[in-house]
Order: sequence, then structure tokens, then C-alpha cells
Amino acid sequence: MEKDGGGVAAGEWRFQPNESLMAASSLSVRGVLTEIVANIDNESEDTRPRIPLGHGDPSVFPCFRTAPEAVDAVVSALRSGQYNCYPPCVGLAPARRAIADYLSGDLPYELSPDDVYLTNGCAQAIEIVVSVLARPGANILLPRPGYQFYAARAAYNGIEVRYFNLLPESKWEVDLDGLEALADENTVAMVIVNPGNPCGNTFTYQHLAKVANTAKKLGIMIIADEVYEHLTFGSNPFVPMGMFGEVVPVLTLGSISKRWVVPGWRLGWIVTNDPNGVLSQTKIVECLKNYLDISCDPATFVQGAIPQIIKNTNDDFLRHTISVLRQTADICYDKLKEIDCISCPSKPEGTMFVMVKLDLSRLEGIHDDMDFCSKLAKEELVIVLPGCAVGFKNWLRITFAVDPSSLEDGLERLKSFCLKHSKRSSSPAIIRS
Repeated sequence: MEKDGGGVAAGEWRFQPNESLMAASSLSVRGVLTEIVANIDNESEDTRPRIPLGHGDPSVFPCFRTAPEAVDAVVSALRSGQYNCYPPCVGLAPARRAIADYLSGDLPYELSPDDVYLTNGCAQAIEIVVSVLARPGANILLPRPGYQFYAARAAYNGIEVRYFNLLPESKWEVDLDGLEALADENTVAMVIVNPGNPCGNTFTYQHLAKVANTAKKLGIMIIADEVYEHLTFGSNPFVPMGMFGEVVPVLTLGSISKRWVVPGWRLGWIVTNDPNGVLSQTKIVECLKNYLDISCDPATFVQGAIPQIIKNTNDDFLRHTISVLRQTADICYDKLKEIDCISCPSKPEGTMFVMVKLDLSRLEGIHDDMDFCSKLAKEELVIVLPGCAVGFKNWLRITFAVDPSSLEDGLERLKSFCLKHSKRSSSPAIIRS
């Protein structure tokens, strides 16, 4: 029998990898983008810069640099010497108080610091909430298209996933009838992302009220992913799901990553929007605290900086971010309308993304969205996320949170790529006026 370098026969080792983790990258935006970028020939003589239209991290661009007040707050926290210790598992009390006050400004009731639990970014908040809800036979309702990290964590925890549709023809509103038909006695929660990643939509108050009443009817909680809160620039203002906490219990997930453009600072939160105390009565809060006892904490010095970050950030910074996103959203929408094989169902009104549909019948030698993005990266050095990564095959998610000149360059290359691969039998008027 063949033996390895350690002298042990193959097959005799008693350890094996966790099978539920082996395919996790297939549900990861990072994993898919890594596969797309791998198509770029690093030895190529093409000296054009790579254009990242597939990510959700605009922090590398000067026009999206974070507020100087935020930087000063972190520096001050570090220099104080007070935040080199382990924090409480639920988070530092001043940080929790500051976040409670910050979020209460949008709500009809006051949050308590005890309603706030600090996490290592919003990704850990998702991990914790899904783990807390895990039980044999449970299922959770997720939006399609949607952020697949929820599905990955659900699979890891043995929770069945059922997808409800967001309707492109209705500005990506929830198909409430379809959602209701999916639920049964084992359904524990639904996830709603607002403002919407990957769709770039912002739900109205009226639609969110319908969502809340549907969840109440089904007897399930709402997990409200609001990591893009207030990053809106269309006709609909941001409305937090916590507005309807009197109707249905809501766990709100958020972070400073997007509004302050600091995803690397890894400071997020879970907030219980539950004036009626349902989450305490059902011991969800107790379980959440128990999970935090065995998980890692966000960096103490970032927690220490939070009160000053929130208090001191100049409104000009927040307005500037919105102004740049409005400008780049306009550029993106207008440029995409010029490309015949791509259709955009609605102009983005929030976040940093837009979902567009591919018409493969107009393209030669392109098999699906993954093939499209792989060849686009190889030939034009433009990285776009295929829709399969968010549950919508043969669509694309395009990020417009990049420098305006880089965005225009990337979209011109996208247009050239589509022209180059257009079917010769198609109408010669490939570019729409």
C-alpha cells in the first residue's frame, strides 16, 4: 500500500474536511470574482488599467475616501491607550449607546443600548443571526436576486433555503404572493435587503408595510439587512424596517462599512427592533448573547472611536458621497442604454449596484453570464459580477461606485466587447440612440 511522506498509508488518516465548507466559495461573491479575475493574462502586453465593476468596495478611489473626522476618531482612540483591551462580548457600552441614538433618529421609538450588539462587520452579523435561528427542519426565505452569503451560512447551519422573487418590472419589489406560498410551519424568518444589493432599488414605506404585515401573518421575524442605509439618491427616501417593529419583530443588520466607506474597519451591528419584547420572550436575545460569548469581537479601538465618528462626521461628507453615487448611477444607466445586448429594467436609486439582463441571442460564442464575464475580463480587463453569483443567471451586477472617469472607460470597453461579439446576422444598428 502506498504511503505518504509521514509513513502513513493513504486512507488511514482519520481527519477529513468539512464537506459543507468545500463548496462555500460557489456561493461567495469573492470566490466568483476570483474565478473571473483569473482569466486575465498577467503577462499580456495590454497596459490598460483593470476596471473593477464587480466589487462593493469603492474605498480605493479618492472620490470615495472616508471622512477625515472618522480617521481622527480612530487615531484619537488609539492614542488614548484606553482601547487595547478585550471588549465585552456585546460591545463597548458607549459605542452601543451611540449607535442606538444614531438609529433612533429614523424610528418612531427610542432604541436602548441594550438593543445593540456589535459585530465584526455585517458579514459576522449574518453569520450570528442565521446560526441563532438554526434548528432541525427550519427554513428561511431569501430574496432572489440576493446576496448569497445568507444561503452559504444557511447551508452550513443545515437550514433549508427557499427563494422569493424580486420583480424587475416593479422596481424589484417583493413578490408577496409568491413569498406567502413558500412559507410553512417550519419557516422562521425572511430576509429583506433595503436599499437593495444587488438591484439598486429602494423600497417605499407602503411596500415595507405590506412586507411587515405578510411576515406577521406568517408568524415569522424579519431580518433587515440595511448595510446601505441612507445611500439613496432617487425618488424614494430610505425607510428602516424597524419602523414596523410594533407589527413584527425585526433584527436589523448594519455597519459603518458603506456609508462611511470603511469596509476594512469591520464594525457592524445587530439591533433588536422589537418594542413588544417578542424576541426576549422567545429567547432569541438570550441565544444571540450566548453566541457572542463564543465568537470574535470587532477591534476595540474601532468600537472606541464610534461615538466620535457618528458625532463629528460633517454632513458635507455624507452629502458628497450621495452626490458622487448619483452622478455615477446616471453615467452607468445612460451608458448601458447604448448597448443592444443589455437591458436595464430600472434606474438605480440606492446602494452602489445595478442589475442588467443579458440578451445572449444577440451574441456570438457567449454561452452564459459566467462565460460573458470571463471573456470580458480577459479581453477588456473589465471585471463584472455574473448574475449567477446572486441567483439570477444570465444577468449581470454592475458596480458604479468607482471614479467617474474609470466608470466611463469601463463601460466603453463593455460596449466594445459586446460589439465585437455581436452576431453578424443581427441588425447593423447595434448601438441604440
